Amino acid sequence: MKHILTLMAVLGYFVSFAQHRISGTVVTKDTHLPIQGVSVKSPTQMVITDSSGSFTITAKVDDFLTFYYVGAKSATVKVPKEGAIYVELEQNVNDLNQVIVTGYTKERKKDLIGAVSVVNVEDMTKQSTANPIKGLQGQVPGVFITSNGSPSGSGTNILIRGIGTLNSTQPLYVIDGVPTEAGMHELNPNDIASMQVLKDASAASIYGSRAANGVIIITTKKGRSNKLSVDVKAYNSASYYANKIPMLNTGGYGQLLWQADINSGIDPNTNSVDYKYDWGLNQDGIPVLNKIMVPQFLDAAQTEKASNTNWFDQITHTGLVQNYDITLSNGNNKGDYLFSAGYFNNDGIIKTTHFKRYSLRLNTDYKLFDNRLTIGENFTFNATNENILADANILNTALQALPIIPVHTVTGGWGGPIGGMNDRQNPVRMLEDNKDNHYNYMRIFGNVFADVKIVKGLTFHSSYGVDYGNYNSFAFTKNISPAT
Repeated sequence: MKHILTLMAVLGYFVSFAQHRISGTVVTKDTHLPIQGVSVKSPTQMVITDSSGSFTITAKVDDFLTFYYVGAKSATVKVPKEGAIYVELEQNVNDLNQVIVTGYTKERKKDLIGAVSVVNVEDMTKQSTANPIKGLQGQVPGVFITSNGSPSGSGTNILIRGIGTLNSTQPLYVIDGVPTEAGMHELNPNDIASMQVLKDASAASIYGSRAANGVIIITTKKGRSNKLSVDVKAYNSASYYANKIPMLNTGGYGQLLWQADINSGIDPNTNSVDYKYDWGLNQDGIPVLNKIMVPQFLDAAQTEKASNTNWFDQITHTGLVQNYDITLSNGNNKGDYLFSAGYFNNDGIIKTTHFKRYSLRLNTDYKLFDNRLTIGENFTFNATNENILADANILNTALQALPIIPVHTVTGGWGGPIGGMNDRQNPVRMLEDNKDNHYNYMRIFGNVFADVKIVKGLTFHSSYGVDYGNYNSFAFTKNISPAT
């Protein structure tokens, strides 16, 4: 009886923690009409509601689902054990009074005709990522963001209005009025004051054809009037693969190889990996594997000792992120200034990969002639350094490497490749040989501007922008042969 109760308890545990599909509907609170385009986020997935306000998402019982929609208050709902979810979103009046920067002017959100999303910068900066665009994941309805997992986030792609004519999805970035299409991983997220996403075609009336894939407008921080302020921020975090791909060990791979040969009608003992099998047919004529035999050494020189290598674990580890920022600002009725300095260092999840960024920013403005003339500048200096992976598919290489091959030979050399087996290079060796390959990038970006108030309601604005970069890299590929 005790065993039965224990089994029921264990089954109940796994049921309570199992992922299952949850369906639901999102409507407005006042009219109960369905809402399309609501972002529904679980701890492991994010989906968008369809035209009927319906959604289906994967989650666990007692997980929390968060619902985001522009112009509405976000809502959080606990996943029930059974039944569909019905959510009513309430209009957020404060959001409609937000001031939106659209290009030449600023206006309240409720006065806009085009589709504009305002990003919650505070939530964005809570994520330990080098690229502020990657921090938009799950924050803007209808915007899809993917990343290649690099420490810098340089491979982050954002999809706002679909794929362009030339298969491009890259939007136009406008930072303090200066357009750019360069990578955003050089920009320090701590310097951002506000961010808006212009999603519809009306942005083209301001920015032209470059706005075909959408526009992201970024405004950086300014000095605080009549107050000397020193802000210091620091954090450390760790990153790791939450769901590791289970790898076959040497015995498991050998059993799978035997079964594959049996299914193909091939003698399993003729394989090229030196596995030997004790097998036969039972009384029903069904092949039965009795024993798997692995040689002590894989090569004639007896240096490649048969191993049980988990290549995924060999090339990955827990990545550590360090971030430190200091901001000094002040101002009065004649002007204000802001100076910031930042350091970001991310040791990637894949061993030997890293990204470092040093950033400086100076934003000032001065008011002259009874505030009729305002002059100022917004400049940032960034220096970045990142390891360059010679093989972008290093994870795939590790997943296909044979577990029987050792990382090192008995003489201290590198294990594999071995004749007769697959030609995958030793993934650990590839990373070690590649760890000194890197690039250095220095970028100066910003503008100087002048605003002249001609008459009440009429202001002349002039701006001169600069985007200068200096890039150099070191890439050396070592010759690899089985004898080295």
